[in-house]
Amino acid sequence: MNDEFDPKLENLLDYLKRTRGFDFTAYKRSTLGRRIEKRIQAVGIADFVDYQDYLEVHPGEFDSLFNTILINVTEFFRDPPAWEFMSAEAIPRILEGKGSHEQIRVWSAGCASGEEAYSLTMLFSEALGIDGLQERVKIYATDVDEEALTSARHGRYAEKALEGLPRHLVEKYFTSDGQYYDFHPEARRAVIFGRHDLIQDPPISRVDLLLCRNTLMYFNSESQAQVLARFYFALAEGGYVVLGKAERDCFVGASLVAPVHYSWRVNGTEAA
Repeated sequence: MNDEFDPKLENLLDYLKRTRGFDFTAYKRSTLGRRIEKRIQAVGIADFVDYQDYLEVHPGEFDSLFNTILINVTEFFRDPPAWEFMSAEAIPRILEGKGSHEQIRVWSAGCASGEEAYSLTMLFSEALGIDGLQERVKIYATDVDEEALTSARHGRYAEKALEGLPRHLVEKYFTSDGQYYDFHPEARRAVIFGRHDLIQDPPISRVDLLLCRNTLMYFNSESQAQVLARFYFALAEGGYVVLGKAERDCFVGASLVAPVHYSWRVNGTEAA
């Protein structure tokens, strides 16, 4: 499926915007079409028109549809080279450039179920201690998916979600009730979760470290450029943006980010 205009798909997207407040205008049509068709096949419907009728009669299908469109694939310290870069270079430089009591602002954009935000929390806690984390660091974790945000706020994960974490971090930052693992309650207070649409809502301001990984790749090129421009204005002087490996091609020109460090890790190499 390509990104050519399909009136039936556009009508369905308009219906989703009017009835549920989800605006998918910025999303690549090829990606949207494939994911909606997956649900169409799952419920045994013929096409986009019939699927809209199905949604009107079966409102419970909206959850399945949005979960399919807004794929929340994440894990703690996903893509280790990126986290090594943040731990060894970005965070130390940010701390060096701050006074001992100066606030640090971090934004995890497209945070899904919270693993990325809590990974950031652990890095800053390791650098500053729990007290320093609470006193100085605010991590803003945002997503358009309310269901994912609700899960993230609880900070509760199955044992499988922690399999890739070093044992000492599990023991330090999680407690188990025998079935689930809860993230450290005091460290969790450093994270503020909230709904945010990267296209429609103004960016969080004066950010020292901004992560938006494997989110922009779902947007069309015009929207990618729009979001990246907003990220530039969101950053504090000397701030960092970290993108996902799949988003290297979203970079829209050195002139956009000349005053700041604009960094990501791809195949073990840093571009800035």
